[in-house]
Amino acid sequence: QSLRQVFEAVLCLRDFPSEIVEKQVKPEVEINAHYKDDKDIQKKTKHLCLNDVVLARNEKEKCLIETSINSVRISFKFKTNDDMDVFIADRFCKFFAVRAEIFEILRKKPVEGYDVSFLITNTHLEKFDKAKLIDFLIEFVENVEKDINEIKLNIITQTRVAASFFVNELAGN
Repeated sequence: QSLRQVFEAVLCLRDFPSEIVEKQVKPEVEINAHYKDDKDIQKKTKHLCLNDVVLARNEKEKCLIETSINSVRISFKFKTNDDMDVFIADRFCKFFAVRAEIFEILRKKPVEGYDVSFLITNTHLEKFDKAKLIDFLIEFVENVEKDINEIKLNIITQTRVAASFFVNELAGN
């Protein structure tokens, strides 16, 4: 519920031409991240980007929200308890990254330290309904976590069956 309220608040975007790239509308969140070491550009765009918001259940499960006047970048880190969870989450997110064009708001490369990132601009809000975008983001996160757990259970079950078959063959039964 708190995630929905934060998304409602940060997805108030408007059309704003870039102060760095002349006569083009570029996501200020991306420009700010790209030129983070350039003091002059940081000074020019400081007033266009707001403070980052991190929502976290714990260190392993969190959401980073970077906002600006014309774009929002939302990054998720999924709960991973062991190496198998890390592997499954990595493969799952790479599967979606390859299909980023289909999702339109999904970034091909997530923010460092996170599993998946979305970039929403004012043009996306003009094209899609804001409430449906929020529903999609929340449902996506819930389903990914559920799918990771299901895949892990399937792997454990298949491993258990293979191990019992192997033991039975060794025993000569």
